[in-house]
Amino acid sequence: MSATIARKRISESTIHRLSLYYRTLSLLEKENYETVSSKELAKREKLTPAQVRKDLSFFGSFGTRGLGYNVNELKLKIESILGIDREWRVALIGVGNIGSALVSYKEFARQGFHIIKLFDNDQRKIGSNHKGIVVSDIKDLEKEVKEANISMVILAVPATVSQYIVDDVVKAGVTAILNFAPVNLRVPPFVHLRNENMSMELEYLSFAMVNNHAPKKPK
Repeated sequence: MSATIARKRISESTIHRLSLYYRTLSLLEKENYETVSSKELAKREKLTPAQVRKDLSFFGSFGTRGLGYNVNELKLKIESILGIDREWRVALIGVGNIGSALVSYKEFARQGFHIIKLFDNDQRKIGSNHKGIVVSDIKDLEKEVKEANISMVILAVPATVSQYIVDDVVKAGVTAILNFAPVNLRVPPFVHLRNENMSMELEYLSFAMVNNHAPKKPK
């Protein structure tokens, strides 16, 4: 990807749709599709062909008029755009229920996100082997994150301590954080922070159910 493309302001919704296209293209590849049209991609994601073409146009020229996109080539291009064509070294902090489940999630490694460091403050867990990774003491967080050249951190700790831990993570030089703690964290402008709040997602679903906001069942 060129520096010009990298400097463009791309909306979060566009990046989200690129992830959807990537998953659809992966399925099409498994189904032995060689080409796909913007119309077919749009139909599968409940979008318009114009939206698909606009999203892709931010990153260059793809496909051939009248023939569509080569499935494998477009998938590889989107891999490069999303940065999942490389290896990322990830640390996970908090080996509780959520943390343990995330360590076991095999899709991370398939997409280049390799959890290589685990941290916790529970003395019963420190030093234990969890899914092939030794759990380190959170007191050594800053030092070990630097030494391991960690690119990203996944935070799965209680809200009461999350800000203190994030401050240490930033001091260690990490600029990408995925937060599962139900709290708004303060980070410097150069740090990329994403929040994953499962309770809020369930609350949206309950709102939709209670207020009949969900689509009607077909008769």
